[in-house]
Order: sequence, then C-alpha cells, then structure tokens
Amino acid sequence: MEILWSLLTLPYAPVRGLTAVVKVIAREAESQLHSPINIRRELEELDEAAAAGEITAEERDRGQQQVLERLSGSGSASGSPSGSSARPEPQRRAAGRRGDPDHRRRE
Repeated sequence: MEILWSLLTLPYAPVRGLTAVVKVIAREAESQLHSPINIRRELEELDEAAAAGEITAEERDRGQQQVLERLSGSGSASGSPSGSSARPEPQRRAAGRRGDPDHRRRE
C-alpha cells in the first residue's frame, strides 16, 4: 500500500521538497533575527552612527527600543513599516454588530 501511495503522490515530490527548504530557511532567518550576537552588533552600529552624527539621539533611542523589543519578543518580527515603534490603535466595531454595547435598536 505504501508503494502505491508513493507512486500516486510522486508528482507532488517537488512541492514537498520546496516546502521543506522554505521551512529550513524560515527557521534560520528567525534564529538570525533573534541572535544575541546580531542584536548587540545592531546596538553598537546605532551607537556608532549617533556618535558620528549620522543619526540623532532620538533616532538612536527609537532604534534601540525596536531592537530590544525584538530581543524580548514583544515586538513584531518584521518591524513596523513606518519605522516607528508606535502600535496602531485597535479597530472599533461597527455599530449594529452583536456584542457592541453602544448599539441600540430603533423600533
């Protein structure tokens, strides 16, 4: 039975192989992203750029905060697209939805 299953799923072998490779790459990228050595290097680069006058102290502080959030795991892995560490406000529910305490039916 296993031989029959192997023959039937043979056309999907490249997809399975590609999936395995993508998983390995993702795992390696995640480990590099949270590596203490890389975190320290990024913090040192921020300090050097601030000392050279390439960035302001506020930019350095913001960059350090983002790096430290990534180390602690409280920030998103990809970082914010705008470069600021501010989190977006949660979306409010539309009026009329179930569970909305402000919703009142008009009769």
